[in-house]
Amino acid sequence: MPLMMNREVFVTCAVTGAGATQDRSPHVPRSPRQIAESAIDAAKAGAAIVHCHVRDPETGAPSRDLALYRELTDRIRDAQVDVVLNLTAGIGGDIVFGGVERPLPAVAGTDLIGATDRVAHIAACLPEMCTLDCGTMNFAESDYVMTNTPGMLQAMGRMMTALGVKPEIEAFDTGHLWYAKQLVKDGVLDSPALVQLCMGVPWGAPDDLNTFLAMVNNVPEDWTFSAFGLGRSQMPYVAASVLAGGNVRVGLEDNLMLERGVLATNAQLVERAVGIVENLGAKVIGPDAVRQKLGLTKRAPVAA
Repeated sequence: MPLMMNREVFVTCAVTGAGATQDRSPHVPRSPRQIAESAIDAAKAGAAIVHCHVRDPETGAPSRDLALYRELTDRIRDAQVDVVLNLTAGIGGDIVFGGVERPLPAVAGTDLIGATDRVAHIAACLPEMCTLDCGTMNFAESDYVMTNTPGMLQAMGRMMTALGVKPEIEAFDTGHLWYAKQLVKDGVLDSPALVQLCMGVPWGAPDDLNTFLAMVNNVPEDWTFSAFGLGRSQMPYVAASVLAGGNVRVGLEDNLMLERGVLATNAQLVERAVGIVENLGAKVIGPDAVRQKLGLTKRAPVAA
C-alpha cells in the first residue's frame, strides 16, 4: 500500500462517552453544561467536530433523556465558538444476558429499544451528524452484547437520511464495513459516506497496524474516514490515520491520560493531536471546511 497521507485533516473530540469512566477522572463531564463547556474548550483547541453523549448529572451513568440532549445541543449552539455537533445514536442497543446456562431473561444493564426511540433525540435536536454503529458485537464484558441488527440499521439509517443528518458509520471490525457498503448500495445511506474506524475495542478489530490497514483498504476511495485507538494507543493512531489518508479522533471517551500519571482534559488531548498533525506537515481544518467536505447541514433544533 503506497503512502497516501492526508494533507487536510479534521479532528473530532469524543467528549464524554457512555463508559464507566465518570469516577476515574474529575475531567470527565457529566451535566449538559459540563459536557458543552468541555466540547467548546475542545473546539477552541482545534476540534472541528465534537461527538457527544449525555450522562445523568448526578451519577454520571449513560442516559437517553431527551431534555439533557436538548440542553446540551442548545448550549453548544449558543456558544460563540463554531463547531460541528455529532450526537451518538448508539444508546439503546444493549443486551446483558443472564449467564451461560440461563441467558434469558436478560438482566440488569439491558437497554434495548426500538429504532424510532433510538433516533428520537436526533429528530428533536437535528445535529449535523450522528453515529451509526454498523454491527452487533461482543463488547468487553462476558455477557454483554452491543446489538445492531441489519433490520435495525436499515431503519435507523433511513431515518437519519430522511432527517438530513449525516451518519458517521462506526466500524468496529471489517464486517461492519462490509455491511456499511451494503447500506449505501441499497440506498439506505447516501454516498460518499463517512466512517469512523474504531480500533482496539474488545472484541472488535485489534489495534495492530496490519488490521488497521486492512480496515483502511476496505473503505471505498470516495468515502471519508477517521480513526481512533484507545488509551495509550490514542496518539499513535493520530499519526497512523493521517499517514494512511484519514482524519483523527481523540477525547476522554477513549482515553483519560495525557501521559503516564497525568489526567487529561479534552482540550489538552485535542491540542496534542493538533501538534502531531501539524508536525507531520498536514493542515488542521475547521468546521466550515468540514461542512463543505462532508455536505453537512447546520440547522436549529425542532421546537419542543
